[in-house]
Amino acid sequence: MSKTSPVAAPSAWGPLRIAAFRSLWLAVLASNIGTWMQTVGAQWLLVEQSGTDTLVAVVQTASTLPIVLLALPSGALADTFDRRRLLMGVQGFLVAAGIVLTVLTLAQRMPPALLLTLTFVLGAGQALTAPAWQAIIPELVPRAQLASASALGAISMNLARAVGPAVAGVLIARTGVGVVFALNTVSFAVFAVVLWRWRSPTSAGSAAPEQFAAAVRSGGRYVRHSPVVRRILLRAGLFLIPGSALWALLPLVASRRLGLGSGGYGVLLGAVGVGAVAGAILLPQLRARWSPNRLLLIAGFVFTAVLIVLALGRSEIAVVAALVPSGVAWVMVLSNINASMQLFLPGWVRARGLGVYQMVFAGAQAAGALAWGALSDAAGLVTAHLVAGALMLAGVVTLRWLPLRDVTGMNRDPAVFWPEPHVQVDPADRHGPVLITATYEVSPEREAVFVEAMEGVRRTRLRTGAVRWGLFRDGADPGRFVEAYVVPSWDEHVRQHEGRLTGSDREVEERALRLAEGTPVIRHLLSARSEG
Repeated sequence: MSKTSPVAAPSAWGPLRIAAFRSLWLAVLASNIGTWMQTVGAQWLLVEQSGTDTLVAVVQTASTLPIVLLALPSGALADTFDRRRLLMGVQGFLVAAGIVLTVLTLAQRMPPALLLTLTFVLGAGQALTAPAWQAIIPELVPRAQLASASALGAISMNLARAVGPAVAGVLIARTGVGVVFALNTVSFAVFAVVLWRWRSPTSAGSAAPEQFAAAVRSGGRYVRHSPVVRRILLRAGLFLIPGSALWALLPLVASRRLGLGSGGYGVLLGAVGVGAVAGAILLPQLRARWSPNRLLLIAGFVFTAVLIVLALGRSEIAVVAALVPSGVAWVMVLSNINASMQLFLPGWVRARGLGVYQMVFAGAQAAGALAWGALSDAAGLVTAHLVAGALMLAGVVTLRWLPLRDVTGMNRDPAVFWPEPHVQVDPADRHGPVLITATYEVSPEREAVFVEAMEGVRRTRLRTGAVRWGLFRDGADPGRFVEAYVVPSWDEHVRQHEGRLTGSDREVEERALRLAEGTPVIRHLLSARSEG
């Protein structure tokens, strides 16, 4: 709609001009290809060994469930430790697990239970990898190119879907599943080598890292008290739960409905990947033409139609033709959602917020895969796909009342604008809890607007460290309001002073201050019990 939109939407290839991003992106692409080869190999091995719909679908559950369990702790690790070293250590762990999987498979000592266990172990490594890698991206590319970097992430993931399954299908047919697992192990080693050669240009900050448990809790509080993040996660879940039916049931459509072998299954997944790559390339132009919510609406209708075709189609050509636009729709949704998360989350909690996003991403697919597999066992493939299509359509309808929030104009840069706290006693970093009060004088005609403005202040306090917050009126002086909030420790409060607040938070707080008279009186009350 805006004439300047094309200028604001850079090419999807722009971040690849940055050498550090390019080398790491290629390494992640290799790892993604290996992961998809592993998924196809595990699913096909179970198709041959068991033939039950639920067990085949559980491969996706086993690979994604660890992300549900570990994503937030993984994000806390990535926010508190050196992300490069963390990633290198995780890749070493994945190489070791991949070697065990490969050797046992080649020796034909891989029962279904052990295969699912090792798939879960590899998923745990991926759960530790994803938040750290996602949090590194804003360090590699400027903010204006984050949307393009997100599109490139979608290209990496979906090019892997195009290449990995096709290569896996050929290798399984000619050499067996063990070779596929071996190549996946090599991909982890490649990523580790690239990380070893890369040196982050950013130096560690002067502040000491947060304690792990405190970091996990503060990350959870941030998401819980951020309406923007909660809405992004809701939109992701409403798309991913029905959308997971495609990935969970596609091997059964290939083998049972279409009578295809492993190579044919690879072709079907490759069609989705080709569509996703095309969608990622077109995404800047689509984003310039349509709003994020319009993109979600169109993608949801397209994916609904694809699920109906998978339910009713009996021709390989018809299924392949439907899978290509499904890839376009998939990348349209997830690239926009991921870009919104990257743009909104401040640096201090970025990996934790992205960890929660990965948790929803994986949890929706894990739960969905299990549900669609069980429904297919009970009622058949047609019913499972039709129910998924109806659920997708219902999610699209909710866009009218629950749209994605526009975050492009928000100032998410750190804002240090609070004055230095003045205390006579020098508390220890972990001294707590700490009660902070701010006393405001408000004229009668501004009281209602002030109370409304302080609701925004409440959210900023709770997002950045407070565990309790309240606004009170002085019974003896009705024009005097006292804001009171509790922070778990002195260290947590100092972090509020030193960079947890953003430019948007400052705008919210200054709006409330303009409605008060004079400067508020701030007091820091330390726990007497801790002192004594």
